[in-house]
Amino acid sequence: MKRKIVIFTGAGVSAESGLKTFRDMGGLWHEHRLEDVASPDGWRRDPATVLRFYNERRIGVLAASPNAAHEAIARLEDKYEVTIVTQNIDDLHERAGSTRVLHVHGEILKARSTADESRIYPMRSPLIELGDLCELGSQLRPDVVWFGENVRHLSESAQHFAQADKVLAIGTSLTVWPAAGLVDYAPAEAERVFVSPDLQDVPDDYRFLRGTAVETVPGLVDEWLAQA
Repeated sequence: MKRKIVIFTGAGVSAESGLKTFRDMGGLWHEHRLEDVASPDGWRRDPATVLRFYNERRIGVLAASPNAAHEAIARLEDKYEVTIVTQNIDDLHERAGSTRVLHVHGEILKARSTADESRIYPMRSPLIELGDLCELGSQLRPDVVWFGENVRHLSESAQHFAQADKVLAIGTSLTVWPAAGLVDYAPAEAERVFVSPDLQDVPDDYRFLRGTAVETVPGLVDEWLAQA
């Protein structure tokens, strides 16, 4: 049986592929507060602006490419059972070759019905416009988790963490809850590594590697593959 690795990734991994984080935006987008373009209240007030915000994000995702960290993580599947739990809404892990990815904050390349949240659709176009409807006649919205909405796959992700032989957390500030609490489910006997260029408060019992994902993860992956 292959040993199990759980990878927890945040915005810092996608940022190295050129995708802006909310922190990079300084809380504003075209003079709109991010809370206004990424919340149910903002959607009710001005759905056109919310769609425009995510259309711009989606075009950026489609133009981006996986970086060396994404590609290194995918290589771990050669010798390990790997589950990725990501806070990122892009598909860069999948494009790099990873096959088991849980998106706790949703996926920007999918749309869903505003009448029935279980109706989710892969997008054929990079844009969602007002008047784009599901078969129920309801407006489509991005299939992403907004401020104030419930995160996805939380129990499943916690189970994966609890069963891990190795845990690697990368590019997350651990400030977005409840997803940030998943790192605490790692078993005491598991090897636990945290990669960040600037994290101030490293979780208990995690080995800290200071550096960006691209600088740090490929070498760690080579080390783990050599151990397998």
